[in-house]
Amino acid sequence: MDHVVYAVIIFTLTYIAIVSEKLNRMVISLLGAVLMVIFAVLTQEQAFHSIDFNTVGLLLGMMIIVIILKKTGVFQYIAIKAAKAAKGEPWRIIVLLSIITAIASALLDNVTTMLLIAPVTLVITDTLKVNPIPFLFIEVFAANIGGTATLIGDPPNIMIGGATGFGFLDFLFNLSPVVIVIFIVTMQLLKLIYKKSMRTTEQLKEKVMSLDESKAIQDKVLLIKSLIVLLITITGFVFHQILLLESATVALFGAALLLLISKIEPEEVFMEVEWTTIFFFMGLFVLVGALEEVGIINGLASKVMDLTKGNMLMMTLLMLWISAIISSFLDNIPFVATMIPLIKSMEYLSGLNVTPLWWALSLGACLGGNGTIIGASANVIANGMLEKHGYKMGFLSYMKTAFPLMLVSIVISTIYLLIFYI
Repeated sequence: MDHVVYAVIIFTLTYIAIVSEKLNRMVISLLGAVLMVIFAVLTQEQAFHSIDFNTVGLLLGMMIIVIILKKTGVFQYIAIKAAKAAKGEPWRIIVLLSIITAIASALLDNVTTMLLIAPVTLVITDTLKVNPIPFLFIEVFAANIGGTATLIGDPPNIMIGGATGFGFLDFLFNLSPVVIVIFIVTMQLLKLIYKKSMRTTEQLKEKVMSLDESKAIQDKVLLIKSLIVLLITITGFVFHQILLLESATVALFGAALLLLISKIEPEEVFMEVEWTTIFFFMGLFVLVGALEEVGIINGLASKVMDLTKGNMLMMTLLMLWISAIISSFLDNIPFVATMIPLIKSMEYLSGLNVTPLWWALSLGACLGGNGTIIGASANVIANGMLEKHGYKMGFLSYMKTAFPLMLVSIVISTIYLLIFYI
């Protein structure tokens, strides 16, 4: 009983500290994990065993590939090329950039995509002398929606894939149809909201047309090598289940191969790896593993089963909407980390096929992040870049537009789940 009390207290205090954002979340996550071992809730061996190294390996491998790809300047090249293809017309530019952002977020990840696409977007908006807030607002939505479609697009999906064994094609076939519909509907609504405010002069459009995209490519040889390895890696993701390989193995193979042929010093690349994210995940896995060990997760699963009477329709809709609302205001990563063992326990207790719950959790957690400025990392990054540029998306002004749009995407997800899974 002491172990249950210790587990609850440590987990609750850690979660509160993470959500408050007053302290570094990686440090808090690791401290909470170590305290679970110090108070004998878990042994050190059990703690290490609770870490999902498939998720960690997948994150690390993709980070390395993206860091090297970033050095080529390919994203700046694509963005300028898109702006010129749109003839400098602001709304056309944002549509093309949003499509690029959504696809890149699905194939890389939404946070990295925003880090790469936002700076060049600001260059284009400066050239056109238009307000950059609508541009980055729309790109944030595109990043979070696009990232929902694949195994590697958003951290919640990486975690769900690691826990369930769902592969790249599972996510692509089950989530991309609804993601495409949500993207189209969202862009149409955003057009109604923002198109009239995106006006510029013919002279400024000509300035955009005079931008030289070829200057963006910093290393052509490295670009070719990076694209070849990225293609090999994505192909590996598509066939990894047939090859009986875990997704982390594919990502780490791609990372190691690119490190070998790029001739960039590994130390230089590893300096840029987001180690805080890696260790944050590891700490979370230990914290949730402790709750599983003392039986709290099983207890919660029993309560949910009692509440919903084992009705899959109620459980799925509850999972979707709660995930979306909570992920709008809190970090979706610790939430998903807690929900994964809960769903597994519900499957064990009920004997039901809980596949709809996994897709509901993914859609709710990933799309819910669009609801507020702090709902997803991509939102925070975009706002930070705007602030450095002299603009700011306030919490309420962002939420006033974003939250209703997020709810529309969850309504579409509800209809999709009802038709195809319930």
